[in-house]
Amino acid sequence: MTSSSYPTPPLVSLISGGIAGGVEGFLTYPFEFAKTRIQLRSSSPRSPLPRNPYSIVLTIYRTEGLRALYKGCGALVFGSVGKDAVRFLSFDTVKNAFRDKETGTLTPARNMLAGMTAGVVASVCAVTPTERIKTALIDDARSAKRYKSTVHCIRLIVQEDGFKGLYRGLAGTTLKQASATSFRMGSYNIIKDFEEKRGVEQSTGVNFLNGAVAGTVTTLLSQPFDTVKTRSQAAEVTTTVQAIQSVLKEDGVRGFWRGTVMRLSRTVFSGGILFTTAEAVSKVITPLLAR
Repeated sequence: MTSSSYPTPPLVSLISGGIAGGVEGFLTYPFEFAKTRIQLRSSSPRSPLPRNPYSIVLTIYRTEGLRALYKGCGALVFGSVGKDAVRFLSFDTVKNAFRDKETGTLTPARNMLAGMTAGVVASVCAVTPTERIKTALIDDARSAKRYKSTVHCIRLIVQEDGFKGLYRGLAGTTLKQASATSFRMGSYNIIKDFEEKRGVEQSTGVNFLNGAVAGTVTTLLSQPFDTVKTRSQAAEVTTTVQAIQSVLKEDGVRGFWRGTVMRLSRTVFSGGILFTTAEAVSKVITPLLAR
């Protein structure tokens, strides 16, 4: 990503977004694993759901080992590379089209709309299949243990449910991605525009802090979509409507925010890591591609 007053070359967006997505996905995966486990569980008086993300990560590590915390990680990292490559490319492409021709700037509303568009494109092109596989692997690991590997998981899903099985939860995932990308990319760029207009230097620390703030905003506002998406992509076949009904039946409206603390623990760091890495990669490759 370059200064928000100038268009970002498409190849720069693609490469910086892909690398940043892979790095962010791998480093924060244990929290994603714990969050998904909690969203798939049913709460009961005898077995209340833990709220401390660090506690559940430590518990899984002690009882199931480090490998368990990275179950499904390959699918997520692979998907994150594709997702964020597409997301950054789509966002910057739409953002460049929406810019004011004279000043090169965007209004906050156009920033958010560009993010929403990027989220829809990313969901269809990369996110839904990889999230489906990741969620199925995590769900399977706590019960049936049918899947021997990521490839085996994909093979069984396609055998049992056809190619459309990889797109189960498309509606929920697209809603989540549209809202999350709108909030994350939009709020990050709104903050960055605000700072640049006031002469704030965009250092690594500032990039990380801006990304963390964007991650916090994204989590709090898009959590219901994430919960429905997770439920609809479990190992057992569940439609988006059934997922919504099951959440309401078990926990009421507040159930849609289950896993918020765990997801927040991840997205605060992930937002900082994602944008800091993307900005750093962009600064390195932009001069190289300009030669």
